[in-house]
Amino acid sequence: MKKLNWAILGPGSIAADFARALNDMHCSIYAVGSRTLEKAEQFAKQYNVAKAYGSYEEMLHDDKIDVVYIATPHSNHYEFIMKSLENNKHVFCEKAITVSSEQLLAAVKLAADKQLVLAEAMTIYHMPLYKELRHRITSGSIGKLKMVNVLFGSSKEDDPTNRYFNMDLAGGALLDIGTYALSFARSFLSSQPHEILTTVNKYSTGADEQSGIILKNKEDEMAVVTLAMRARTQKLGIIAGDNGYIMVPDFPRADKATIHYLDGAQETVEAGESSKALHYEIEDMERFVAEKEKESTLPLTVDVMEIMTDVRNQWGIRYPFE
Repeated sequence: MKKLNWAILGPGSIAADFARALNDMHCSIYAVGSRTLEKAEQFAKQYNVAKAYGSYEEMLHDDKIDVVYIATPHSNHYEFIMKSLENNKHVFCEKAITVSSEQLLAAVKLAADKQLVLAEAMTIYHMPLYKELRHRITSGSIGKLKMVNVLFGSSKEDDPTNRYFNMDLAGGALLDIGTYALSFARSFLSSQPHEILTTVNKYSTGADEQSGIILKNKEDEMAVVTLAMRARTQKLGIIAGDNGYIMVPDFPRADKATIHYLDGAQETVEAGESSKALHYEIEDMERFVAEKEKESTLPLTVDVMEIMTDVRNQWGIRYPFE
């Protein structure tokens, strides 16, 4: 495969982790863009980046860039996805990839028109364990799929000024941690849910603090997702069939799961390493670019964003910039 020139847009903490992963894999980090040249230059020096730009727009006009990794807050992902695509760059964007289906579908159309790859940096789509578990389920290990349960609770400080509850930044549990939980659920369901029931408790700012979401598809498979931003819980995923169930603890970057069969037998399934979650994302994205239409996680991303948009509409939550 041709060695791609990566660019990092938004040199924050997750971008630093991503840069370390790129360096581990001997990928080319050609450029980094920030709102200030000083910050870009510091990042470039620390992570072996060839060029530093003090303007996102200036960086995106560099013709030597092949792929842009977007690591800004999700409230402005759409703006930078569109600008990257308009400048003929493939895009690998942090989650949540956009804030609504309307935004995402516009980006998908532009990427298709320009024959560019657009993908979401969602660990669940790229971890080897999930590829193995989907194979096990397809082959009938736990029988007919019946139910998916996902639990994810985080404990954020009770502070209305915190970005997690800031409506101007599309704050709330759904787009922050719910995107993981719903990606887990959708990746195992046989088809997109057509029935969605949900309820929410809102924080004082109007952001969603905790919620319950029930999904059902045409195969009568169901998923139940519970989210909380001020109540810590396990990060637990369960996939249940009529012949057993699979438990996946710490599911966002899982490398181990346990299959419990109806006869009492148990089996541990291990694949990949949690510490290499970003390595698997990079590996897949480079393959997507090399092989184009052969494989893509984008349909799952589109489905999850559709679910989140439906849920948010039911809650009556709109962000000020929409």
